[in-house]
Amino acid sequence: MSVPIVDWGEGERKLTDNVSVLVGENNGKYPSGNSLLVRGSSEALIIDPSVTVVEKGGAPVKVDAVVCSHAHEDHMPGNGLFTEASVHAHHDDIPGLVSVDGLMDVYGLGGEARQQFTEEVIEQFNYTPRPDAKGFSHGHVFDLGGTNVEAMHLPGHTRGHSGFNVDGGVFFLSDIDLTGFGPYYGDVWSDLEQFDESLRLVRDVEADWYVTFHHKGVIEGRENFLALLDNFHAVIETRHQAMLAYLAEPHSLEEMMLNRFVYRPHVESTFADSVERRTAELHVARMIKRGEATEVEPGMFQVA
Repeated sequence: MSVPIVDWGEGERKLTDNVSVLVGENNGKYPSGNSLLVRGSSEALIIDPSVTVVEKGGAPVKVDAVVCSHAHEDHMPGNGLFTEASVHAHHDDIPGLVSVDGLMDVYGLGGEARQQFTEEVIEQFNYTPRPDAKGFSHGHVFDLGGTNVEAMHLPGHTRGHSGFNVDGGVFFLSDIDLTGFGPYYGDVWSDLEQFDESLRLVRDVEADWYVTFHHKGVIEGRENFLALLDNFHAVIETRHQAMLAYLAEPHSLEEMMLNRFVYRPHVESTFADSVERRTAELHVARMIKRGEATEVEPGMFQVA
């Protein structure tokens, strides 16, 4: 059964003749997001089809290919809507598209949290396994007929997280979302050092429009992009310094998790504890590598 072509009206923001942003609810605020639609003379491609795309029942054109910037629940709802389209993600994140168990492994969830979040991604995010998903690597080009989309591997958020350079001066940043919340690297498949390096790499990308999946949406001009990127990147060091201050006295990773350095105390979610613990673990590893902190006794850390 083919997916209908849907008129998005003002919900479709055209950046060029071939590139549009399908704006998610509340400007792409989680759980929705801003999907990128790219038209060529022979094919059309959508990057990160959001829950809003599913709710609307399709896109303004027939979609031939779905590209997931990475394996997170909010970037894949349309995988089960565009059943006749090919589905693609970076090789490193393919397990998260193939099965829901693979997705839970990306997060690193176990026990009750794994079971609960499995139910959430199926019921709220339309998760549909795509065992036919195809992997790509850094530099892969999707040729749509006169319009190209080139993948740029930007790991750290997940192992396979990627951005996309689109003909016409558009760069899709995915979850380098430039929000005040800052970079998210709280999953087992996340890596602080890689995220740091990806933020340095993306500084060199020149475009007329930079598009984030969440919140900011379309950013016009390199100067605006760099200002937002600097503030976003600075959150990593702000967290790091807050943790160093906390470790003026010996603390365990469990205590750091409960203290909350990523989420505010009132925030409740299935994965908050897991994210806090993984984030603390990565920062402590950085501290030890730099000689800023030491393990004063098994499982207890303090500034050096």
